Amino acid sequence: MWLYLAILVGLYYLVRWHRERQVVSHLQDKYVFITGCGSGFGNLLARQLDMRGMRVLAACRTEKAAVQLKAQTSDRLETVTLDVTKTDSITAATQWVKERVGDRGLWGLVNNAGISLPFGCIEWLTKQDFMTILDVNLLGMIEVTLSLLPLVRKARGRVVNVSSVAGRMAVIGGGYSISKFGVEAFSDSLRPLNSLPSACLSPRRELAPFGVKVAIIEPGAFKTNMNNTERILLNVQAVWDRARPEIKEIYGEKYLASCLKLLSSQLLAECKENLSEVTDCMEHALTACHPRTRYSAGWDAKLFYLPMSYMPTFLGDAILTWALPRPAKAL
Repeated sequence: MWLYLAILVGLYYLVRWHRERQVVSHLQDKYVFITGCGSGFGNLLARQLDMRGMRVLAACRTEKAAVQLKAQTSDRLETVTLDVTKTDSITAATQWVKERVGDRGLWGLVNNAGISLPFGCIEWLTKQDFMTILDVNLLGMIEVTLSLLPLVRKARGRVVNVSSVAGRMAVIGGGYSISKFGVEAFSDSLRPLNSLPSACLSPRRELAPFGVKVAIIEPGAFKTNMNNTERILLNVQAVWDRARPEIKEIYGEKYLASCLKLLSSQLLAECKENLSEVTDCMEHALTACHPRTRYSAGWDAKLFYLPMSYMPTFLGDAILTWALPRPAKAL
């Protein structure tokens, strides 16, 4: 029996490997719009797709970042400034994209723009701290998608949403994990499951009749501007400084010092520098005939966070918290 099972598993992976090697034709004629191209994953993906000959429409938050990206790429790549928290900016960028893609539509939409700050223990934060992250990571992504979806549908293209391992497990305090859980749910709502009758009844199948494929990228810890050590440590200190006196008394200065030391010496120091592990997943989602629904990028995502997300909750909590400092007035 075990032999037959091993043969079936081997055949499954062989078939999957063969299917995933099939590439979409005429990539040079396809337009891809990417948000958050000023640095990090978006910047590298824009350059990567440009080198492959695709028509990249790169959105940067500042004009300076757009100019720097243009200087590193071919004349095919075009840039636009975009603030995903502002409806006027999204409307202008949508019109800009329409003028370039014309009747061909938009083959790929990559929602990559995101922030991780403010960050800290939940009791240290305010409602506005949560809204700041949700406006960019979730609500901004939703508005960009709704604005460009008609163009993606016209091309029967792809939507690629950048989530995180923090969208599988709430491993980060503040609004970041909340926003990424939202990205996962929104993406599942869009994803086609090739069942037209059910599509009328279930939001998970809204794009099924239109051939639009939705992929979710779930990176582990990578070294980008988003998790710059100095910025995060300064942010945690600032959040602590404005916390209410009774909160500071409950947690204590020693707890703050231990958290800052843990962040700088272990968690942030272990971030990987090879961003292509993530952008290769994005590229595959855009160019493969049979893209995956979810991509786990990085060995920490594959071997630690993803398996732990399937564990019983009490066990996952124990693993995540065993090395964390305890507040001054903890029981």
